[in-house]
Amino acid sequence: MYRQGDVLIVPVAQDAVPPHVARAPREARDGRGRLVLALGEVTGHAHAVVGPGDLVREPGAFGPLLLHLPQGGRVVHEEHAAIALPKGWYRVIRQREYVPGSVRIVAD
Repeated sequence: MYRQGDVLIVPVAQDAVPPHVARAPREARDGRGRLVLALGEVTGHAHAVVGPGDLVREPGAFGPLLLHLPQGGRVVHEEHAAIALPKGWYRVIRQREYVPGSVRIVAD
């Protein structure tokens, strides 16, 4: 398991990847060619993956992301040390905070 700020990255076994992911649409890369896992609302900084891979958003309001890195990759952010990830599948989860009456993703 890996953590960078408010982003948790959990390895997923190949046989545990849901079958619908094979035909699900992929998230687009940003203008710098990165797969953005989370964008800071305040700073504009991004938790992002550089290198080959795919990012699939699961359904739901807080839909976790599934990240596939066929050759491994690095998660980068302007305010955190880079994290090297081995090849494989990962579930990307944003930290949430409780506010009476609602649940929301933590503002970065």
